[in-house]
Amino acid sequence: MSSQRPVLAYHDPEFLVSDDARPLRIMAEYLQPLHAFREAQVSETVVFFGSARTCATGPNGGYVDAATELARLVTEWSLSLPDNGHRLVVCSGGGGGIMEAANRGAALAGGRSVGLNIGLPHEQRPNPYITPELSFQFHYFFMRKLWFAHLARAIVVFPGGFGTFDELFEMLTLAQTRKLDRNMLILLYGSAYWNEVINFQALVRHGVVAEADLSLFSFVDEPREALERLKSGIRPEPGESAAQPAFAKSLKPAEEAPAAGQREGKSSS
Repeated sequence: MSSQRPVLAYHDPEFLVSDDARPLRIMAEYLQPLHAFREAQVSETVVFFGSARTCATGPNGGYVDAATELARLVTEWSLSLPDNGHRLVVCSGGGGGIMEAANRGAALAGGRSVGLNIGLPHEQRPNPYITPELSFQFHYFFMRKLWFAHLARAIVVFPGGFGTFDELFEMLTLAQTRKLDRNMLILLYGSAYWNEVINFQALVRHGVVAEADLSLFSFVDEPREALERLKSGIRPEPGESAAQPAFAKSLKPAEEAPAAGQREGKSSS
């Protein structure tokens, strides 16, 4: 008869990687970043999306320099805010290309930045400019996306492919459906690129989005133009403090904004 003591469940690596423990792994990808952000007093981010494939010598190389410069400007602006004000931390997907450029720009300004990495078979490795205590590795895409939205006060979307489109349209859907209880500014960087690859007016013409939905985002083409748009569009939320993170929450049905007709005092029947 063995006298060996059984291993505690949360010390059992075989169990923790099993199918039965998947809910625990999902919760860990929520709770571990939550703990880290609270410890680091990070409550607001400016998220940079864009292709991992973009390089300085490629056809879209100018966007690398633009992302670096904008992240530098955002970080300098954030660091200039009063100590009791809101510090905006640059956040990226943590990989190469546009993501690395954003983290690099924040580092050049002497600030911190977040990297939300994801385990992929190619193209996605943590870049060296992420602040170490704010570098995260995710297995589940949906948990990574939650953390992009949870802290974001603004999204700047540089040219990208399928992954960037996925991130952009998820954020636009959250804004369109008003599922978050804080405003989120969305800027598309590079109007020529975005108007070529997405026919936004065609979406309106085919009746799948409303004309008003196109006001959920705007185009910018220069780092300083983008910075001014961020300065004018990001305002502290009532009751928030930089020392105590106030994460965006999903609105309950009873809390959601009334439809346009109801706001105007019209019947919705």
